[in-house]
Amino acid sequence: MVIKPKIRGFICTNAHPVGCAEHVKEQIDYVKQHGQIENGPKNVLVIGASTGYGLASRITAAFGAGAKTLGIFFEKEGTEKKTASAGWYNTAAFQQAAEEAGLWSKNINGDAFSDELKQKTIETIKAELGKVDLVVYSLASPRRKDPKSDEVYSSTLKPIGSSITTKNLNTSKRIIDEVTVEAANEEEIANTVKVMGGEDWELWIDALKQADVLADGFKTTAYTYIGKELTWPIYGHATIGKAKEDLDRATQAIREATADINGEAYVSSLNAVVTQASSAIPIMPLYISALFKVMKGDGTYEGTIEQIHGLFTENLYGQSPRFDEGGHLFQNYKELEDGVQARVQTIWDTVDTDTIDELTDYVGYHNEFLKLFGFGIDGVDYDADVDADVKINHIL
Repeated sequence: MVIKPKIRGFICTNAHPVGCAEHVKEQIDYVKQHGQIENGPKNVLVIGASTGYGLASRITAAFGAGAKTLGIFFEKEGTEKKTASAGWYNTAAFQQAAEEAGLWSKNINGDAFSDELKQKTIETIKAELGKVDLVVYSLASPRRKDPKSDEVYSSTLKPIGSSITTKNLNTSKRIIDEVTVEAANEEEIANTVKVMGGEDWELWIDALKQADVLADGFKTTAYTYIGKELTWPIYGHATIGKAKEDLDRATQAIREATADINGEAYVSSLNAVVTQASSAIPIMPLYISALFKVMKGDGTYEGTIEQIHGLFTENLYGQSPRFDEGGHLFQNYKELEDGVQARVQTIWDTVDTDTIDELTDYVGYHNEFLKLFGFGIDGVDYDADVDADVKINHIL
């Protein structure tokens, strides 16, 4: 079929297999160009491995450190009439590239919150890897089914305390308007923490430790975005912020639980980037478009693969890791510089519908959004007939 993007609001409902493959190749090439990561991981489990920072982590571990990688994700396969999800195509492309490079790589598709999938993962590690020395937790899901009670919890994107009305970049209409978001109640806060906090990360590490598949001195990291004043009302000081705070609690709990095997647990603070998740958060499209304008102009902006490669080389496996005030591995320090934030604030305060293209890099934002789904990639013929039913080798 000939596949063109189908955009509905802040989501794209289809994906392009060739475009996704090229996007993955671009990231692999970036990592390979930077040479071997010294003292990098050998056996890596990536929970949430098919898009965004999770995919970049898998690419960096495999092609930067030669690691064996086991990827966990929940993606939809394509048919002759309907495309697969972007994450499915990304994983297919990664798997093919790994095999061509002689790298061990396998995949498990399913609900990462479930006990059944955790058990399947443990069995695979025991049979194929022995033990893992890095566990990356990079899940982004709007809901979670508790494996013990079977209750389903849904997250919300709301401020805490009082409602907010803020400037907004309406990507559907391509205008600057305002959006009002009502304050969350206590149940919504608790549910968001349940979905996006550290509980499942803890459950994963506990299950892996009990099964004796964590190597002595293993490392584990979960990813967060902290931001500054501009994004705090809907992000840092909001329901998502409470969930991110729970990651800090989980970090300490994991350190204590794995002290006997010298475990290292960190939350890593990363750049604001265009992802399927961030596109749904009020404030973020305008903030990221302004950030692109400032940091690209300075030559300092880093996307997912640049951030993760830097995280591995400078922080996780670097000689002098950088920490922020909250004790997180601090990879987005360039974004949070006072000078950068001041210029982003100026753009925020002055931009209107007529000056979107002049004052922000919304074009760049939109192009990055399309790339998530394999569209807008140089060298891809989007008028060509392609097979949407792409298979993934070594999927369990």
